[in-house]
Amino acid sequence: MPRPAPLILALLTAACTQFPELDARLTAADRSAPYPALVPLGPLIAAAGADDRAALPDLAARIAALRARAARLRGPVIAPADALRLNHGSPAR
Repeated sequence: MPRPAPLILALLTAACTQFPELDARLTAADRSAPYPALVPLGPLIAAAGADDRAALPDLAARIAALRARAARLRGPVIAPADALRLNHGSPAR
């Protein structure tokens, strides 16, 4: 069972951290600005979905290119003849 001392030390160290003064960064204009309007999510999601459907051909091409690159990277790193030589300790050609 692990000892709790390192965990307790980490928690105590984190408790001593000073947080940045975020309120000091607000300007007078920020403080007097109205809250943003609340809108339903349905139209936003539908609009995002329409944009996604327009990008599908580009996305499909990118997926195909990445799969082809992955297939090339799956090949052997060392040529089979060199791997055999290295495994058996044969002298260089």
